[in-house]
Amino acid sequence: MDSLSSINEVGEFSLIEKHKKELNDSIHYASYIQKALLPSQKEIDRYFPQNFILYLPKDVVSGDFYWFYRLKNKIVFAVADCTGHGVPGAFMSVLGISILNQIVLSHKNISAGGVLDLLREHVMKSLHQTGSSGEQKDGMDIALGILDLSTNQLQFAGAYNPLYLVRKGHLINFPGDRMPIGIDPLEEKPFKNHDIPLKSNDMLYMFSDGFADQFGGKKGKKFKYKPFRELLVAASELPLKDQKEMINQSFHEWKWSHGQVDDILIIGIRYIAQ
Repeated sequence: MDSLSSINEVGEFSLIEKHKKELNDSIHYASYIQKALLPSQKEIDRYFPQNFILYLPKDVVSGDFYWFYRLKNKIVFAVADCTGHGVPGAFMSVLGISILNQIVLSHKNISAGGVLDLLREHVMKSLHQTGSSGEQKDGMDIALGILDLSTNQLQFAGAYNPLYLVRKGHLINFPGDRMPIGIDPLEEKPFKNHDIPLKSNDMLYMFSDGFADQFGGKKGKKFKYKPFRELLVAASELPLKDQKEMINQSFHEWKWSHGQVDDILIIGIRYIAQ
């Protein structure tokens, strides 16, 4: 009887391990698909020769994504943080990328705020969000810019996520509206459009909340946004490769033995006027 029980236990363990391997293989394959939907570094370098992308998914796939699109003399670009991480977040990121592509193809002269208005509308329709009690509040936070290369003007709009501009060591915070891309418990108002004249050597930073929310240090507390802004200002005069290395090292030193709590995504762009 004992030997039969042992055989059954071994068989169950083998079956569990087989299913676990199949699941892991599927998730890894999904990560290849997700990465294929993100713009390549070569493509981004054509748009912005001086840039860095620090992309550290918590799991194999990520709920954070970045997106770039060229429309003649305009470049549209965004950093988004979808609800959740891992597989649920990755599904939302694929939806977000698909809708953004659809919006810019269909609306050539839309503002940054207008893009977010339409993105929210499409996400709510896709997820059948009506605001009813007990409904899932899935969606995303996003920072989105539209750069006009002919005028050196940047339009910015954000759903919670801000844009940081560092000019000669001084950081200017352009906050996002305190509304998500998705159903809002209060009211869906139009997203505010910021018009920002850029100068050569301005540093632009877009990011998700993963770095600021990371627990670490001696007391195991969150990194928070004030030290995060100070880190970006300290890095801003460095070459872009060195900025990325400095920020990445600071993250891992802070995290130390603590587990990573969320996806990390930070994009830095040094603007060079045409």
